[in-house]
Amino acid sequence: HDSIGLGEDGPTHQPVEHLAALRVIPNLLVFRPGDAVETAEAWQCALDSSESPSVLALSRQGLDQFRHGDMTENQTARGAYIARNADGDRQITLIASGSEVGIALAAQAGLAAEGVAAAVVSAPCLELFWQQDAGWRESVIGDTPRIVIEAALRQPWDRLLRDGDEFVGMDDFGASAPAPALYEHFGITADAVMEKARACLS
Repeated sequence: HDSIGLGEDGPTHQPVEHLAALRVIPNLLVFRPGDAVETAEAWQCALDSSESPSVLALSRQGLDQFRHGDMTENQTARGAYIARNADGDRQITLIASGSEVGIALAAQAGLAAEGVAAAVVSAPCLELFWQQDAGWRESVIGDTPRIVIEAALRQPWDRLLRDGDEFVGMDDFGASAPAPALYEHFGITADAVMEKARACLS
């Protein structure tokens, strides 16, 4: 279990703190892939890493495939990348990992219908992202308002979030209910992301 995704097992099996705890371990690469392609890329990164151990934090629920087309470059090896570019000049950036990339993509589509151009950044490995040069990181994240979406605690993202940016995730233990009900209850939905995006841009 990597989040609240298998909700019926309740809070004892919903480790909202584990990603934060793992990410502060020195020299550890923590991968949270969002689909089968990212999982394969993360596994390749782990095999290629002779200096750092790796953790693959996988969802237990089924996820939609969002990576298609050219697979010649291992995007996960850069830690984060633009999964879907904005249609036009970027107005806001949605950053997500794992199962929440799908939520970011749904929010992007909803915002596009309202005339708001959002880019979606998938961030399967923060440790690898921070190893990239500053210019490349800025080209991915940009300087528009940022919203991070992850069904876990916020702390690992504080380095990326500035005043006025938003976090959609957990700030407490989970609960026992079907996963869709829990995501709705804790406000980790495309609608919630869209609402925060409107607030950021108002």
